[in-house]
Amino acid sequence: MNNNENNILLEVNNLKKYFPVRKGVLKRVKGHVHAVDDVNFFIRDGETLGLVGESGCGKSSVGRCIVRLIEPTSGEIQFRMKDDYHDITKLDNEGLAEARRNIQIVFQDPLSSLDPRMNAGNIIGEPLKANAGYNRKQRNDRVAELLEQVGLSANQMNRYPHEFSGGQKQRIGIARSLALNPDLVICDEPVAALDVSVQAQILNLLEDLQDKFGLTYLFVAHDLSVVEHVSDRVMVMYLGKIVEMAASEVLYKKPHHPYTEALMHSIPVGDPKSQKERQPLQGGVPDPSDPPSGCYFHPRCPYKQKICEEQQPELKPRQDNLDHYSACHFADSLDLDGFYV
Repeated sequence: MNNNENNILLEVNNLKKYFPVRKGVLKRVKGHVHAVDDVNFFIRDGETLGLVGESGCGKSSVGRCIVRLIEPTSGEIQFRMKDDYHDITKLDNEGLAEARRNIQIVFQDPLSSLDPRMNAGNIIGEPLKANAGYNRKQRNDRVAELLEQVGLSANQMNRYPHEFSGGQKQRIGIARSLALNPDLVICDEPVAALDVSVQAQILNLLEDLQDKFGLTYLFVAHDLSVVEHVSDRVMVMYLGKIVEMAASEVLYKKPHHPYTEALMHSIPVGDPKSQKERQPLQGGVPDPSDPPSGCYFHPRCPYKQKICEEQQPELKPRQDNLDHYSACHFADSLDLDGFYV
């Protein structure tokens, strides 16, 4: 997928990540798990791109490949730094360190992502100490500023992670991710481990910080109702592949891939008077080390035809909307239900 717009911050081309499957006493490689399988997308400056799908579809692996927490098997990750694009997959250690200063991650579980032996001030200040050359006073001033920006108090700087609630821990994680003034923040299911009431607070905080600092987000989640409210565009991922991508309001009103329709049907409706019935997706996710032939979704698809079993569809723009991509042989002919029906 090539996009010629000059406001593209990140462009991913043909990204693959295969994990080896080892068996036997000698642990020989017998196959590969296709965690990320030929993924293409781009993110514009200042937008939030949502990435959704069932657990195990490869969403988190995409985020980790972008910053090379795991090494991609192949593909390009073009990221703009200092008005020039650099392929992250080819950067040396010095270049990768610079890229990581501009790309930060907020992890899913705030408890496991914070060092229990370090207080909040040291956790947030660690990137400053490692990368920015701040002295002690400058670090403390910056940490105090960051704590205030995420809704905590500078007086909490000397507290340890176990002294904070789950939502407060995540605020510390967010403050740490902002320490070096990044351009792109990868939010890897940042509210999945939190209570619903706290989720709303963290989502509002992320939106406020985006407006204040001009941040760009890749927002990974499995909860479509969360993604709808924070994302400008949404990508739907299934078994390592992107199957649909469109503006949020377009995707939720009129999806053009059967898997997206199935996800919409599974969203709980909060109105007790609603007549809408949930229609859970039938069957299980195929083994990613042995994906089906043709379209990966065809064993679970109610609209499948013979071509679906034989030929893998390309992710391509729709005829009536070039910003709406779908990987379905019948994207232009199926009449699918969105969330708002």
